[in-house]
Amino acid sequence: MKYLSILGSTGSIGKQTLEVVNHFKDRFKVVALGAGQNVSLLKQQIIKFKPEIACVLDKKNAQILKEGLTALNNLKILYGPEGYEICASYPKADIVLVAMLGISGLRPTLAALEANKTVALANKEALVTGGSLIKKAIKKKNQILPVDSEHSAIFQLLCEENKNYLKRIILTASGGPFWETDPSDLSNVTPEQAIKHPRWAMGAKISVDSATLMNKGLEIIEAMWLFEV
Repeated sequence: MKYLSILGSTGSIGKQTLEVVNHFKDRFKVVALGAGQNVSLLKQQIIKFKPEIACVLDKKNAQILKEGLTALNNLKILYGPEGYEICASYPKADIVLVAMLGISGLRPTLAALEANKTVALANKEALVTGGSLIKKAIKKKNQILPVDSEHSAIFQLLCEENKNYLKRIILTASGGPFWETDPSDLSNVTPEQAIKHPRWAMGAKISVDSATLMNKGLEIIEAMWLFEV
């Protein structure tokens, strides 16, 4: 049995992770959940998966969550950056999924690594902004497991015995909403079009990063830190 702390549980990756947990209840148990302001969904997740602690963005949302879960007397509700760090370093957690948005994922990632947790990292910005800090905080081999599809595939292919033969890494480009758009038409696209990814519901920021290929720039830096290339 592996015990999980999931930060970003109400986002796309967090929800998919909980679906996996729900299918393999004999292999995974959620002990901590962290979300932003989607208190309604977090409440449902808490009732279903029964974590020991939960964290939200601020005190106001923590109070709303607490009022909606009065029957769960043993649940500890936290808020803010310090709360996320407590969830990330929670003693019972074996694996910490960091699927928070933006630079907010850096501090929990560092807290988890320093607590010797295995980190399933789905947050590009943590490595982009704090790659050197993260590398210093790593205490054991394969302590970071990349969740992004491209980097996860590379991680699985790049076993220790063939790493020395690595010549280059090719990151495939996004199939976003403008994949087949004529370049001459790109100056006329709208934000509404940019957030309509044809395959995934990822939220506005990540969808725009995908549509503009900004995410590929982040992924290049991410690959540099993950694979030392």
